[in-house]
Amino acid sequence: MPSMRNPNPPLPVIPPERKDDLHHLEWAASADLVLFMAGNQFMVMEELLHAFRREYPAVGKIFYETLPPGLELKQILAGGARFRDQVIDVVPDVYASVSMRAMECLLSVGLIAKDASRLYLHNRLVLMVPAGNPAGIASVTDLARSDIRISQPNPENEDIAHYILEMYRQAGGEKLVRRIMEEKREEGTTLLTTVHHRETPERIVRGEVDAGPVWATELEHAVRSGRAVEAVEVGEVFDQREKINYYVTSLSDSPHPEYGRNFLDFLFSSQARKIYQGYGFMPHRAV
Repeated sequence: MPSMRNPNPPLPVIPPERKDDLHHLEWAASADLVLFMAGNQFMVMEELLHAFRREYPAVGKIFYETLPPGLELKQILAGGARFRDQVIDVVPDVYASVSMRAMECLLSVGLIAKDASRLYLHNRLVLMVPAGNPAGIASVTDLARSDIRISQPNPENEDIAHYILEMYRQAGGEKLVRRIMEEKREEGTTLLTTVHHRETPERIVRGEVDAGPVWATELEHAVRSGRAVEAVEVGEVFDQREKINYYVTSLSDSPHPEYGRNFLDFLFSSQARKIYQGYGFMPHRAV
C-alpha cells in the first residue's frame, strides 16, 4: 500500500520549552538513525543507546524524540512539526507508542506494514504527590475533592490519558470522569498537560498542584533524581497493569531501514530488557 501522508497538513506544534525531548536536534537532517520513542522512556534512552552503539558501532548520529506518542503520531502523519522558528520534517525509522490505536492508524494509511508492530513493554499507573502527601490523598476517588488540584494528561496528545480515564471509570464511573475532566477543569483545579512527564513533576515541586497520575517509572525516576515527591499507590485493581502495552514498529518509508532493523533487534535483546527493568519497566515476554 502506498504511503498516504497528508500532503497539505496543519503541522503540529511542539511546545517551545520542550527542547529536552528533542535529543541531538542538530543532527536531525543528517542522522544515521531517527527514533520517535514514547516519551515516558526518556530516562532509559541514554543508557539504552550507549549499549546499542556498542553492539552496532556503524550507527553514528542518532536523533531521537521523547515526546508524547500522540504528538509524535501527528508529526508522522503531517510529515513534520513546528518547533520554535523551525520545521522538523524528519521521517522516523522507528516509532513507539503506548496505544495499539496508533499502530492501527499508521497501518490504515500505509505507513507501516501489516504485523510490523510488536509488543515489548508494560507499565502501571500511580499518583504522584508532594513528599509527605500534605493533601492526604489516599485513593483515586480523592481526586474529585474540590480542594485537590490535579495535573492531568491531555487525551488529545498523551496516550497515558486513556489509561487514566479508564482508571477513573473503574474507580468512580462516568461521574468521576466528568468531575475531573469537565467540572474541575471549569473550576480551575484540573490542569491539562502537553508533555506530562515533564510538566507534572515540575508543577508538584512548584506547589501548583496536589497530585498527578503518572507512570510508575516516572515516579521512580523523579525520586531517584532527588525531587521531593512520593507515590500514592492506586492498587492492582485500578493501576491498569494488565492493559498497558507498549508497541514499537518500523516505518515503511524509513530513511535508514537497516539501522532501524538493528535497533529493533537490540530492543528485544536480553541486554535491553535488563536495562528497562532497571528503570522499573516490565519487559514483555512472548509466550
